[in-house]
Amino acid sequence: MKMGTALLYDDEMTKYKLLWTDPVCKIEVPERLTVSHEALLKAGLADRCISVPVREATDADILLVHSEEYLEAVKKTPYMTLEDLMEFTLQYGDVYFHPNIYHCAKLAAGATLQLVDSVMTGKVRNGMALVRPPGHHSMRSAANGFCVFNNVAIAARYAKQKYGIKRVLIVDWDVHHGQGVQYCFEDDPSVLYFSWHRYEHQKFWPHLRDSDYDCVGKEKGAGFNVNVPWNKVGMKNSDYLSVFCHVLLPIAYEFSPDLVLVCAGFDSAIGDPEGKMCASPDVFAHLTHLLMNLAGGKLCAVLEGGYNLTSLHQSVCQTVQTLLGDPAPRPANLDGPCASALESLHCVRSAHRPYWSCLKHAADLLTSDVSTKGIELTAGGQEKQKAEEERSAESEEWSEPLKRAAPPVRTALVLPDGVVCPEGCTRFSSSADPSKVNKLRETFLKDSDDSDALTTLSSLTALVQKMEQNEICNGLALVRDVSMAMMCVVQHAEAAHLDRVLIVCVGDAAVPSQGTDDGTTLLVQFSSEESEGQKRRFHIPLCLKKGCSDVSGFTQAVLGLVLPLGYEYDPSLVLLVRSPGSGLCDGAWQQLTGLLQGLAQGHTLVLMQVRRRRGVRAHLRLHLCCFWSFSLFYFRKVRRSASARRPRLSSESPPPLWGGLVLRCRRMWRRWRD
Repeated sequence: MKMGTALLYDDEMTKYKLLWTDPVCKIEVPERLTVSHEALLKAGLADRCISVPVREATDADILLVHSEEYLEAVKKTPYMTLEDLMEFTLQYGDVYFHPNIYHCAKLAAGATLQLVDSVMTGKVRNGMALVRPPGHHSMRSAANGFCVFNNVAIAARYAKQKYGIKRVLIVDWDVHHGQGVQYCFEDDPSVLYFSWHRYEHQKFWPHLRDSDYDCVGKEKGAGFNVNVPWNKVGMKNSDYLSVFCHVLLPIAYEFSPDLVLVCAGFDSAIGDPEGKMCASPDVFAHLTHLLMNLAGGKLCAVLEGGYNLTSLHQSVCQTVQTLLGDPAPRPANLDGPCASALESLHCVRSAHRPYWSCLKHAADLLTSDVSTKGIELTAGGQEKQKAEEERSAESEEWSEPLKRAAPPVRTALVLPDGVVCPEGCTRFSSSADPSKVNKLRETFLKDSDDSDALTTLSSLTALVQKMEQNEICNGLALVRDVSMAMMCVVQHAEAAHLDRVLIVCVGDAAVPSQGTDDGTTLLVQFSSEESEGQKRRFHIPLCLKKGCSDVSGFTQAVLGLVLPLGYEYDPSLVLLVRSPGSGLCDGAWQQLTGLLQGLAQGHTLVLMQVRRRRGVRAHLRLHLCCFWSFSLFYFRKVRRSASARRPRLSSESPPPLWGGLVLRCRRMWRRWRD
């Protein structure tokens, strides 16, 4: 599989506009597309992508979702007069037509299908389609909300039909509810649709009862429609990430999709006149990164809304740069989710508790008298909401995202002698100055004359220093004593005054205590026994009842605790340690590594303990995938029986995500076998 990122754009899709006065539709302009593409060119991102030509969708493609009567009606618009177009538009809600819009709508849908083809055939790893008109509001027989054909819904059905995939995840982070997508798949258990959207207890467009949290799907599709309503404006990065960690990702991992489609609307970014939210453009780098760990990295992002031309093009650049594999920026302004976001999150988890094993311990719904809706209906509630909107408008100034410079070396390896460094990685060794070597010997090898261990420790400290200087992105070290190596790295980080180090240790290895009192180190340890040591604020021991071999419990702990803690802690280095006998399966370890690479600008160091030469090679070939690409390792799905409606996480068997590895990975490993 090639490691490229596709970019689809055709300026033909800019050649329609509003021909009459309409205060609602005036914000949908051709410049939305041109500024996004020009920003990608200016940043050098377009040149790094693989350009894929755009085609028109065929009638057969469009009829996968839309009725023949509606398609035939739209076909007539190129021949209509201005008066006819205005009259035709009146049939639908918040949309406009133009003589060229039918052609552009076919290009938008066709571009989305071209992207799906490129990803599913392995020509690229992922990609983004810059299209116009958008699609997620369009319904079977109706245009709506600037949308003519439902690009992503067509793509989902096309992928299922052409490539035989069983499960598609659609993530809609546009600020408006994509009711067209919901209605298309609400009874279909093979498509999981997730949408967050400005709702304000049904006061915001499209004013649908069906947009609330308790609309979970119908019949066989019950549980496969996830709505997260934003009941106030001004949502921030913390709110978005909290919903991903506690709602979307747990359900998505249990669902185990074969393909991820993103309705990438950036009217949910700061400054947008429609959304009035306060999430900075760089949060979309993190949302994209978290989704890239699903479906073996098969991700297709398709432009939807976005009406502030500045935050729009900044958000598009952040998304594309992450798809290209560049480290995500350090998250900014994470101060925890607000009360309204927590309420929505809590309601969604409770509503979906009957359908997903990962939510079986979700709490009951709040009573109406303590809900934000109940408070809003009290005296002064509406005045408070209006004041919040005004504060949101006042906070619409934001700084341009910092330039994301990818280090010249992606992955460096500290390996024992005699182990060949795989292609695509850099073997790392360092001849440190004698004073540092002597200090390492006195500290860790005072009563030993192990020159190999001393060389490894010296290389580790030099590797961390190169990561501090952003010359190396991440690294992996195979060591004989993982506790000693971990303490060496922590001691070096403390001496080098690294601001924060996150350590995630899986297993019962001895762990360092440095920094866990003053917060310079946050240590999370998964162990088989309850901790009996002194409690520290920045030392979090986790003892899973069934051990780390319980993939379900481990996954929920990572998504619900480790990942949110990591984002709030905001480390400058992530140290992942796996000790022998931890019981953790390789698939879960790889996912942990992939998820946490969104922190610390990707500066992640993995320590693995091996003793035998054969074990060295086995560990090396198995764990390097975490750094090369999320798409290299794609976990096989366990075929569901006729009676099973969905894969379930249970103590008896692991979820389908961890079922195994595809044949491609096995072939790659054979090159390094003994």
